[in-house]
Amino acid sequence: MRKRLAALIAILAASALIGGAAFAYRVPLRELLAARAKPALPQARPYQPAPEPAAEPVTEPAPTSAPAAKPAPAAPKPAQPAPASTEANLAVPFTSQAPHANWDMPYQEACEEAALIMVHAYLEGAGAFTPDEADRQILAMVDWEMKRFGYYKDTDADEVAVIAKEYYGYAKARVVPITSMDQVKAQVDKGIAVILPAAGRMLKNPYFTAGGPPYHMLVVKGYTKDGRIITNEPGTRRGADYLYDAKVLWDAIHDWNGGAVTEGRKVMVILEK
Repeated sequence: MRKRLAALIAILAASALIGGAAFAYRVPLRELLAARAKPALPQARPYQPAPEPAAEPVTEPAPTSAPAAKPAPAAPKPAQPAPASTEANLAVPFTSQAPHANWDMPYQEACEEAALIMVHAYLEGAGAFTPDEADRQILAMVDWEMKRFGYYKDTDADEVAVIAKEYYGYAKARVVPITSMDQVKAQVDKGIAVILPAAGRMLKNPYFTAGGPPYHMLVVKGYTKDGRIITNEPGTRRGADYLYDAKVLWDAIHDWNGGAVTEGRKVMVILEK
C-alpha cells in the first residue's frame, strides 16, 4: 500500500512539474508550434516601379493629291483575362510599433506610424530596420502629427493618406473603398503593399495583450496558396510575415469612424510613387 501511495505521489509530482514547466514556457512552446505549422512563404520580391508607357512614334503623312482610302477597322480581339496569381509576397521590411519592446505612450498607439514607415521603406528599397532607426522614425512622425493635427492617436484612413502625402510626398496616396479581399490581393499582385485599418480585437491575434486594441492598422504584403494573408503586423514583435485567416482579417477591416470602429467603413490605404 505504501509503495502504491509513493508511486502515486511520484506521478502527481511529475505531472505538476511538467505542467508547471509547460505553463512557464507556454509562449516559446506556442511560437514553436506556430512556426512548425507555418507554410513555406513565396519568395519576397522587392519593389519595382511600373514602367513608363512608351511614346508613340509620330510620322508625317505622305503627300498625295487625292485623299487616301481609310483602311477597314480591324476586328476587335477578345479580351484576355489576366492570369490569376496563386501566391505573392512583397519584400516589406518589418518593425514593431514598439521597436524596443516599450509599450508605453506613444508606442502603444503607434501602429499607424509603423505601418506607414514599413511601406515607405519598401517603396524606397530599404533593408531591415534597426530598433534605434525604427524608434527614431516613429517619434519623428508622431512629432510631425502633433504639429499638423494636434494629436497622433487613432488617425483614420484619410489622415494616414494625408501623412503619406505631406510627410513623405506620395502625391498619389489615397483611400479606396473595398468590397472583397480580392481587391487587396490585386494591389499586391501589382507590387503595392496595402495598409488596412481594423477593429483590433476582431483580429483574434494571440500575441495581443488583453485581446488587442479597439483600433489598429497593419500592412498586407502577400498571400499564400492556401488563402491566408501575409502581413507585417506592428502590434507584436512576432509580426513579421504574420499570417491571418482571410475571413478573420476581412471581418476585422473597419476604419476609425469616430471611435465606433466595428461600424467603420471597409477601406484600404495605398501609397504609390
